[in-house]
This record gives sequence, C-alpha cells and structure tokens, in this order.
Amino acid sequence: MSIDISQFFLVFFEEAEELLAEMERLLLALDTDAPDMEQLAAIFRTAHSIKGGAATFGQTDMTEVTHVLESLLDRLRRGEMAISPAHVEAFFAAKDVLKMQLDGHRHGAEVDQEAVQSVRARLEALSCTTAACAAPQASAAPGTDSARRLRLALPPLKREDIDALAAELALMGSLTEEILPEGGAMLLLDTTESVDDVLAICSFIIDPSDVKIAEDDAQGYTAPDGSYGFFEPLPEPAPAIDDAPQVNAHAELPAVRAANAEKAASLESSSIRVSVEKVDQLINLVGELVITQAMIEQRCAALDPMQHERLLSGVSQLTRNTRDLQEAVMSIRMMPMDYVFSRFPRMVRDLAVKLGKKVDFITYGAATELDKGLIERIIDPLTHLVRNSVDHGIETPAVRAAAGKLETGKLSLSAAHQGGNIVIEVSDDGGGLNRERILAKARQNGLPVSDDMADADVWQLIFAPGFSTAEEVTDVSGRGVGMDVVKRNITAMGGAVDIRSARGFGTTISISLPLTLAILDGMSVRVGDEIYILPLGYVVESLQPARQDVKDIAGQGRVVKVRGEYLPLIALHALFGIDARCTDPAEGILVILESEGTRAALLLDELVGQQQVVVKNLESNYRKVAGISGATILGDGGVSLILDVAMLLRGYGKRQAMEQADFA
Repeated sequence: MSIDISQFFLVFFEEAEELLAEMERLLLALDTDAPDMEQLAAIFRTAHSIKGGAATFGQTDMTEVTHVLESLLDRLRRGEMAISPAHVEAFFAAKDVLKMQLDGHRHGAEVDQEAVQSVRARLEALSCTTAACAAPQASAAPGTDSARRLRLALPPLKREDIDALAAELALMGSLTEEILPEGGAMLLLDTTESVDDVLAICSFIIDPSDVKIAEDDAQGYTAPDGSYGFFEPLPEPAPAIDDAPQVNAHAELPAVRAANAEKAASLESSSIRVSVEKVDQLINLVGELVITQAMIEQRCAALDPMQHERLLSGVSQLTRNTRDLQEAVMSIRMMPMDYVFSRFPRMVRDLAVKLGKKVDFITYGAATELDKGLIERIIDPLTHLVRNSVDHGIETPAVRAAAGKLETGKLSLSAAHQGGNIVIEVSDDGGGLNRERILAKARQNGLPVSDDMADADVWQLIFAPGFSTAEEVTDVSGRGVGMDVVKRNITAMGGAVDIRSARGFGTTISISLPLTLAILDGMSVRVGDEIYILPLGYVVESLQPARQDVKDIAGQGRVVKVRGEYLPLIALHALFGIDARCTDPAEGILVILESEGTRAALLLDELVGQQQVVVKNLESNYRKVAGISGATILGDGGVSLILDVAMLLRGYGKRQAMEQADFA
C-alpha cells in the first residue's frame, strides 16, 4: 500500500503562507525603539514553525535560511543583542526570500539564488556584531553552542515510525540507533540544533512528553542495573497491530503528521478547507433551485387560493426556505476584506522609505465581507490607488511641516456595507488634486474641458487614458497608465468610482461594488416579444418624453432633452434587430442609464418589473455577444439576456456637448 503525500505537501504550503503573512504583520508592528519581547518571541515562533515544517518535507533550502534567521531572533529575544532598524530590514528580506523559495517549491517559480545567499550573509553578519561572535571558534569545547551529543529514549513504537523519525533526525546531524529490549529505542544524535528543534521533529510522530532527552555529559551512560539512569522507566510496550499498513518509512512522517493534524482539526477547529470548484458547484445548484422555485410560484399564481390553500401555503414556505438557503450558500463565497487589506502595510512602508516620506497606514472595516471573485479582481485597482496616494497624495515631511501639518501623513483604507453594495475608500490627508493642473493637462491632451466645469467632472478627467500630471516619471508612477485601467476594471465588476478632493487637505477615492456577481438586482424590460434585464445599478430614472423634446441631429442620431440636458437616444430594437411595438420615443418608455460619467436614454416598449436574477455566463455556454453581459432563466422557463450597460454607453461615446447647440 502506498500513500499519496501530495495533499500533505499542500497543507504545508498553506500553513507556511499563513506563517509568513503573520511574520510580516508582526514585523510591521514591531517598534525598534521600545521592542516588545512578546512580539519578538512570536516572530521567533513563526520562523521556528516554518523551519520545522520545511525540514519535515525535505525543503532544505528553506531550512537553511530559517536556521540562520531563527538563531538571530533567538539572540534578540534573549536580550543578548539590541534590535535595530537594520535587523528589521533583514527580517523583511528574509521573509521575501522564504516566500520566493516557497513559490519555487509550490508553483515551480524561479528562485534567485544570489538573493538567497545575500540574505543569509546579511543575517549571519548581523548575528556576529559582538566581540564574542567575532572571536575565532577553532577549539570549541564540549558544552558550547557548536556540536552537542543528545540521547533520546523513545517509547515502544512500530518499526516504521522509528525508521521514519530516525531518517528525519539524521538530517540534523550524525545519528546512531539502538533498539531496547522493552521495544523502545535509544537514539544518539550529534547535532548543532537545539533541543527544541529536535523535539519539534519528534512531535510529528509521538507526543514530545513521551520522549526522554538529555545531553551526553559522560556521567554514567548506563545505570548499574543496565537501565539508562537519567531516564524515567519506559512505559509498557504497546500492543502489536497485525493489520497495520506497511508503507514507505519516509512517507510515514508526513502521513502521520497530516493524520494528527486532521484529528486535531476535527476536535478543535470550527472550519474546514473546501475547494472553490465545490463551492461554485453548490452555488450553481442553488441557483437552479431558485429558478425552479420561481417556476412553481408562477404556476401556482393561477390557482384558486381557496381550493388549493394547503398547496399555496407549502409553496410559500418553500419560497422562504429557498431564499434563506440562497443567502446561506452565497455567504460561503464571502471573504473578509482583510484578505486584501493585509497586503498593503508592507507595500506602504516600503514605498514611504523609498520616497523619503512618513506615512501612518490605517485600515477600517477589515471584517467586511465581499464575494471571493470580486476580492481577487479588486486587488490590482486598490494597489494602484494606494501607490498613487503615497506617491502623489502625501507630501514629504519638509513640505508638510511648511504647510503646518504633521510630518507623518495619514493614509486610510476602509470598507463598509451600504445597502446591497460594499463601499471601499482610499483616503489621504495629502495635498489634494490640483484643479488647474488637471485642466491644463486635459487641454494639452485634447480633451473637451471648460473653466466652469464642476469639480466632480474635473476629477473624473484623471481616468482618461494616458492622463498624468506627474512632473517626472519614476519607477513608482508617472507614465499616465493605470487610472483608466482602474476605472475600466471596476466598471466591469458593476461598480462605480467617485472622487472627493480639497486642495491642501487630501483626497478620497470611493469605490462602490455589488456584494456578489452571482445574483443581480435587475429591472425586467420588454422590447417586442423579448424580455431583457437591466442591472438596477445603472438605472437613474424612467420617463415618457414629450414629442418636442426629441431631436434628430445630422450625423449624431437622435437625442432627447431631459431637464435641459440633451442625451443620446439608444433604440434597443434597432441595435438588436427586433420588431418593436413602439419606435416613436413619445409613445414608448425611456430609461435613463449612467455609467462612467456617461448618460444615455434607452428606448423600450414597457417596464415589466423588478426582481433578483441568477446570473449565468453566456460566453461559456454559447459565445460572447456584444452588448450582453450574461443571461438568466425566468420563472416561466424562458431565457432572458442581461444587458451590458457599460458597453452600450461606451459604444455611443462620451456625453455629447449638445448643450452648445440651439434646438429651439
């Protein structure tokens, strides 16, 4: 029988990722002027845990780095050395190298060996800053921190367990083994590792309290009666297990470790690891259930409530239970925003050091939850906005002091629920946006602007492609790329971006996103015999215009006057080639839509109603269709297409400057 240990390696990779993230968090919170010994001890424990796991799974390159890192941290936590900013920088570099090595083992990514050796040398140099460390150690005496001889008495174990443990301990030094008459074993280990490290390896096989360990000081290796004097009597041999599976000794260690971890998790943990594919399958099935429930409810609407009272009562209960089930299943995909926020403290710190600035980074609402698919897609836009705030927003300490501000700037990242949306804000107390410079740059780029534009419209200009007011290009920013991509990505998620800024006081960029892309609040509209879904987030209002408010412009198509503003008129029946009942806007219904600052009027036959719909991917089931973002199944079993409002409005371009024409 053989055991597939790949799944256990996955557990190690995930645990190591979590430990590295915890190490970075602790390092960011460490105050070198008044270090907290508990924090240092916690950092030491993370390095120690990573080292133990790496040694168990044969990742010797990670073990070598963590060994040097652990030794330096051990001296610091014992008070043998004073911690300095140089230590912290070296620890950050070591964390980055360990992450690189971990990615190399997990994903086959390239590992920069020169960077690894550089970090090791850096850590070793910091470890040897005292006279004692710098002195020659050619004649190390027994009992020093060089090599030591450890004797380990093991209780009765299966032969496979002893072999597996001996194989792992042999990686730590020279090992000899003797099987005791009682069924246990005596291991003699010459090693430079600490007793804690040895016990950590043993803990993957047996309880560390069952291991008797001592240094060999040549004082009575055995007692007169032949027993081992410095050990307590060994326990009675464990009963033999005849049907125990025979496996490769080297595979047994991770297998036992994983079995122990699984047992502990079943007793102590309140969570389980489930693949995303299984969650998506469950959500899809619940979506099908919601559609089926809507079909049943629609059929029952035609029944006599008096004759079918019990049936209608059961359907009503089914509707409530289905809605509760849908909300519960959707919550499985929800993840806390801390998954995103935790990436930025290190980035802000490194950028501030690089740019010579002082920045206090604060997060609010890290526990606020968002759909996993959206969380993964919001990381890049937020990264760009945070970098911009540090680079362009917050001033240097000298400039801030001259303006009467604190030398340390404040950058905050917050998340909060507002109705069915989540609002994420990136806010700084820097210099704010420069209206005059933005307008000048817009004119230089040929954008249509005027001096009497509202501030909100001026701020939106920074999202134009290639727009940048940076005076010089750096490796941080200044090339005029990124902000247009930020807005495009957020709009593609059904979100919107808003900017508030005050000169000299700072800037706040607000992002509003739907909580999930799997369910949509939509408006059902009819054109001819077809039913379409309009996402409610884009709908401003609906109206029936007066005939004199509709104008035909040569080369521009038709426009409609709404409160003194002329908007492009999009005839959906002409766009999709449908025989509509109403081709005259004065006889039909206009729905005013807004996306990315562009507004337009959509001509429809009638409004059907408002409902929640389960979004189906049209591209994976059919093909990509211009102007369509997805599909859903209605209660009658028919398929309804969901309109891609952002694409429809982009097709008609930016808002046309119709107010300059006289249509009287």
